[in-house]
Amino acid sequence: MKKYIITLASSIFFCVFTVMGQGRKPVPASPEEIAKAKAAVIAQPEDAKKHQDYIKAAGGATPEVLKQYEAWIKKYPKSAVIPAAIGERLANQESPEAKTYLLEAIKRDPKMATAWMNLSSDAERWGEFGKSTEYLAKAVAADPENPNYAFYYAMKFDESDPAKYEALSLEVTKRFPESPRAAQALYWLAFRLKDPAKKLKYAEMMSNEFPPEKYDWSKYGMDYYYELLFTRDIDKALQLTERMKTLYGKDEMRQEEWTRRQLVARRFKEAKALQAEPDKALALLTGLNTRRDAVPAEELALLKASLEAAAGRTQQAYDSLLKFQSIQPSDKIGQAINSYAAKLGKNEATIRRDISALRDQKAKQATPFTLEGYFTKNKISLSDYRGKVILLTYWFPGCGPCRGEFPHFENVLKKFKGKDVVYLGINIVREQDPYVVPFLKSSGYTFTPLAEEEKRDKGNLPSPGAPTNYLIDQDGRIIYSNFMIHGDNERMLELMIESMLQKKTS
Repeated sequence: MKKYIITLASSIFFCVFTVMGQGRKPVPASPEEIAKAKAAVIAQPEDAKKHQDYIKAAGGATPEVLKQYEAWIKKYPKSAVIPAAIGERLANQESPEAKTYLLEAIKRDPKMATAWMNLSSDAERWGEFGKSTEYLAKAVAADPENPNYAFYYAMKFDESDPAKYEALSLEVTKRFPESPRAAQALYWLAFRLKDPAKKLKYAEMMSNEFPPEKYDWSKYGMDYYYELLFTRDIDKALQLTERMKTLYGKDEMRQEEWTRRQLVARRFKEAKALQAEPDKALALLTGLNTRRDAVPAEELALLKASLEAAAGRTQQAYDSLLKFQSIQPSDKIGQAINSYAAKLGKNEATIRRDISALRDQKAKQATPFTLEGYFTKNKISLSDYRGKVILLTYWFPGCGPCRGEFPHFENVLKKFKGKDVVYLGINIVREQDPYVVPFLKSSGYTFTPLAEEEKRDKGNLPSPGAPTNYLIDQDGRIIYSNFMIHGDNERMLELMIESMLQKKTS
């Protein structure tokens, strides 16, 4: 049903859910194979693997399979395995029906760790985050030697209690040093903690103590470690590229990627050393692609601008950063723009107008829509919000990356309370409708949920996956798209919205 892609360039670092295969149903086995798998369950009803094989053969938790499990649950009133098996499959299918069976399983066996784990995942989709943490704690207590439960329990505190999250994650690395979860714990510590020094510390720890030659999560994490080193110690970044080229010796695609990164790091280092010969330095940076080459976009933009200014081309330096700021705003870029603007005799009002002019060039009228709201059941149209800035996100309750992004949206939007800013969320998986209203009520998230319509012409507001985000201005035009918000870039979203509100008053 779902496929996760992890992208590691800093500008798009996150888990992205794609809807490739969305709606596909498992193909049942032959009637003979189904009958054989069912007979195996009947022969050994307490064997969880036999249940998994039967449900898979039958094509998943179909109505026929659910009917069979209802019968078995009544026939074996003391068995926790039976309700847990069908509950697990429903949970994996992100079905709202999972909860009933899983609760029955732990009622029959309060120490069934897998059922507690599945209940935890299901509770996330209901927006019951406190219960989700509570259920995971039960899983850890039931099976304290399982690194999976310990790891996921630690992750529950990354937003609510960063210190506890850090301590529990490090405990995972100490207690389970041979488990892939240990490397994964460091991988996420490096990305999710806000302290730059700690980010680098845990990325380095991952590299040294859980080497990428042995752990896949560390192998993935070297992309981010490279980015951290690029802005702090480019010589170490170069050493890492050599190491990774060796590691990916037989993987042509990854070998080429790290060879390119090595070339880019060398060019960047050389260009920084050629401040006295700016045109020669700029030539080294020509053709670098921030997405393809994993060059920190902000650093590249600032270096290019400084070289243009050093060559006496202050206007070009200003223009290049203005373009960057109109797409991916940051305080650092803004400060550099102000510096060049002062030399050109421009004030803040002029800067805002210049940025607005650039945004206007690429702004396009958003394709209109009218969708049903979950709370009011009234039709809600995009045009209803003319005069307001709209943050639009495509999501669904089972989307972990969406749930991970929501707190960061909320952190930013709190700063615009009482302003003309609207927050809309279109659920793209209608099978999960029963989750939506409880999710909003339990989580406290503030977006207005809308129900997607099958085969709607989305025009220039497509949803190739979830989350997919747009910012639409007061005139109904798309100003920003293809962005994702996490702990490191909340400020970017704040600046985006701020600039759109400023335009109305300028």
